[in-house]
Amino acid sequence: MKQYFKLFDFRQKVDYKTEVLSGLTVALALVPEAVAFALIAGLSPLTGLYAAFVMGLVTSILGGRPGMISGATGAIAVVIVSLAQQHGVEYVFAAVVLAGIIQFLAGMLKLGKLMRLVPHPVIFGFVNGLAIIIFMSQLTQFKDGKGDWLTGMPLYILLGLVLLTMFIIWGLPKLSKAIPASLVAILVVFGMVVFLNIDTKTVGDIASIKGGFPPFHIPNIPLNWETFMLILPYSAIVAGVGLIESLLTLNIIDEITETRGRGNKEAVAQGIANITSGFFSGMGGCAMLGQSLINISAGARARLSGIVASVSLLVFIMFGSGLIEKVPMAALTGLMIMVAIGTFEWASVKTFNKMPKSDILVMVLVTLVTVFLHNLALAVLVGVIISALVFAWDNSKRIRARKSVDENGVKHYELYGPLFFGSVAAFNDKFDVLNDPEEVVIDFYESRVVDMSAIEALNKITARYSKAGKKVHLKHLSPDCRKLLANADEIIDVNVLEDPTYKVMTDAV
Repeated sequence: MKQYFKLFDFRQKVDYKTEVLSGLTVALALVPEAVAFALIAGLSPLTGLYAAFVMGLVTSILGGRPGMISGATGAIAVVIVSLAQQHGVEYVFAAVVLAGIIQFLAGMLKLGKLMRLVPHPVIFGFVNGLAIIIFMSQLTQFKDGKGDWLTGMPLYILLGLVLLTMFIIWGLPKLSKAIPASLVAILVVFGMVVFLNIDTKTVGDIASIKGGFPPFHIPNIPLNWETFMLILPYSAIVAGVGLIESLLTLNIIDEITETRGRGNKEAVAQGIANITSGFFSGMGGCAMLGQSLINISAGARARLSGIVASVSLLVFIMFGSGLIEKVPMAALTGLMIMVAIGTFEWASVKTFNKMPKSDILVMVLVTLVTVFLHNLALAVLVGVIISALVFAWDNSKRIRARKSVDENGVKHYELYGPLFFGSVAAFNDKFDVLNDPEEVVIDFYESRVVDMSAIEALNKITARYSKAGKKVHLKHLSPDCRKLLANADEIIDVNVLEDPTYKVMTDAV
C-alpha cells in the first residue's frame, strides 16, 4: 500500500516559477470547461467547479503521472446526464462515489496493465478525435445566446482577440520561455478588453462561479439494493470511461516527456478522487488531455503545478469570482484552439500511405466514433476489437508445414506459425492421413498451441491417424502448450504419443 501513497519524489528537480505560473494558466482554462461540462450534465456550474478542484488536487498529490491534470470532463458529463435528469443530483453523487470505488479496486488489482492491449492506431484515433472535439466545442463561443452565429462587429472583435491569443501562444516561445505563453496571452487580451472597454463575451456571461468551500455531503438516497442496481450501470461506465481516458492521457504525456508514469497508481488516485468528489458535491471526472497539454507545454513536470491549479481554482471560486468572470472568453477560446492543434497527431496523416490499410481503418474509425458519439470508451473498445480481429486474420494465414520423410520412413511435419482458432482450417489441410506412412511426427519447434480450438484440432488429427492405425508423435511443445494439453485432458481425449528422446523447449528459445 505504501507505494500508492508516496506523495513526492524529492529527488526530482522542480522549477517552482514554471510550476506556479503553469498552474495559474491551467486554473484559468479549467473554469469555462468545468462550467460547460456541468451544464451539459444538467447540473449547477459549482458542481463542475467543485469536481475540478477535488479531482485536480487529489490526483496531483496521489497520481501516477506528475504534471497531468484531472477535472470535470465532457466524457463523464455525457454518461451521467440521463441519471441527473431522471433521478436528480443526489444519485449522481452516489454514482460517482461507487465509480471511484471501482477505479480504486482496479488500481489495487493492477488492471492498468490492460492498456498494453491498446494498439498505437487506436491511440492516434483517440487523440485525433479528442482534438477535433476540443476544437468543435470552441465554436459555440461564436454564437449568441439564441444559438445563432455572430455577425458584424461582435464577430470581428471575437475573431480578432482569438487570433491575437493564438499568435502570442505561437510566437512568444520563439522569443522567450521565461513565462508560459498561454498565461501571457490571457493577460494581454484581458488587459486590452478591460482598458479599451471592448464589448465581448466574458466568463461571467456563461455563469457565475461564486461559491464557498465544497461542502461535505453524504448523498441523500435510499440505501438499498434497488438503488445500488440503479446507479451501478452508470458507475461502471463512468469508471471505465474515466480509466481509459486517464490512462491514455498518461501514455500520451509519457511520450511527450520521455518519462514513464504509473498506470495502476493513477487508477488508485482517480478512484480516491472520485470518491472524495462525490462526498464534496462534485460531479466526478478524470484526466483532461487539453489542460494536461497546456501544463506540459508550459514546462511543468512536477506535482506542484496541478496542486497550484486546483488551489487557485478554489481561490477563484471563493474570493476572485468577480475578477475571473471578467476574463474574455476569446482568450480561453484561442488557448483551447491552440491546444486542439497541438493535440492532433499530424504525423498520423503524413503516414497514411505508409501504414497498413487495417491500421488506417482502425485510426479513422476510432476518430469518427470519438467525434460523433462522444463515447471514448466505446471508441477505444471498437478499435481494440477490430485490431484484434485483423491480427487474428493475418496470423491465421501464417501457419505452414514443411514435410519430409527420414531414413526410417517416418514422415515429419515441421509447423511454422501459431495454431489457434483462426488457423485451424489451414492446419487441417496440411495433413494427408490416408497416404502417410505408419508413423508421423508433428514438430512444434516453430509453432505454438494457443487456445482450446487448437487443442481440439490436435485431438481430431491424432484421432484420424489413430483410426487409420497410424502412430503420431507431437514434438517440441513448449511448457505452456504442454500444460494446455494436460489441462484439456480432463475434457478432451487428446491422443498424444510421447517421443522418448524429446527434450522440452523453453520459452527463452
